[in-house]
Amino acid sequence: MADGVRCMWMRGGTSKGGYFLADELPSDVAARDAFLLRVMGSPDERQIDGMGGADPLTSKVGVVRKSDRPGIDVDYLFLQVFVDRPLVTDKQNCGNILAGIGAFAIERGLVEPSGETTDVRIFMENTEQVAIATIQTPGGKVSYEGEARIDGVPGTAAPVLLAFEDTAGSSCGALLPTGNAVDEIEGVAVTMIDNGMPCVIMRASDMGISGDESPADLEANEALRAKLEAIRLKAGPLMNLGDVKDNSVPKMTMVSKAKNGGAISTRTFIPHRCHSSIGVLGAVSVATACLLAEGPAAELSDAGEGTERSLAIEHPTGEMTVVATLGPDGEVVRTAILRTARKLFDGTVFG
Repeated sequence: MADGVRCMWMRGGTSKGGYFLADELPSDVAARDAFLLRVMGSPDERQIDGMGGADPLTSKVGVVRKSDRPGIDVDYLFLQVFVDRPLVTDKQNCGNILAGIGAFAIERGLVEPSGETTDVRIFMENTEQVAIATIQTPGGKVSYEGEARIDGVPGTAAPVLLAFEDTAGSSCGALLPTGNAVDEIEGVAVTMIDNGMPCVIMRASDMGISGDESPADLEANEALRAKLEAIRLKAGPLMNLGDVKDNSVPKMTMVSKAKNGGAISTRTFIPHRCHSSIGVLGAVSVATACLLAEGPAAELSDAGEGTERSLAIEHPTGEMTVVATLGPDGEVVRTAILRTARKLFDGTVFG
């Protein structure tokens, strides 16, 4: 598109990408995806001819429109633009890019600020679920300045509280798509779970690692990567996701005992690169697995007690705390998580 398209580049949580209004992108999906591949500079491991940062965490897109749904402010579609392949997929959600959606909606005039803070009700098109983002809006304008700090991001920023309800089975149709808290794939005990993000959770020790290795070391472990992919390809159909060879889900999370006072320690492949932290909804699914009666995460975690639990999910660059509210039968009925976001630039991007 020689004339370019209006775009706001934002950091959302520990991810970064382009935020677009839906009606300003090509309406044809193939044309839209071709444009976004050009914008990011894919396929190229350096993404040198585009805006992407040569990492799945910085090759993301949020597409937003004003919603016609009752009680909903905006609809949000997440698109993952692969770095080294000519592929754009909507097969997953992204809670980090979600952290910037509320601010973007207000900045673009889709939502009117309502006071010192503004709640933006967001329908997540990928999973047909609702999130509520609380945005700081003193004086009727979005503020990105504040004292909130999240691991994986330097400095501080304004807090963005994200609350989720009814996310169980968002992509797989059920919290535990096989009906089991524990299954065995390739001789490894796993929990296949979906509370906003489809994840396969297994003990790090069962994969031949300690669970505190660096992402670079894990990516260099060819035997580990091959075994993870073998498990993932078999898990896909079992999780009602079909053939996942070209999909970015399920995420593959290896868990071990917490090292720094949290609930559990994680190392996650997303699915072929090791995450430098952990995704928002991935953390929600892991926290939920910690609260099951059995399974790798439940057996290794310190999940606390009571109807409201704060679970610090440790990852390579720190931790992410998930606040889970439990129902009368011990089921997770609501989760909330603290994120931050920052506007990086607003202008025109060319494809």
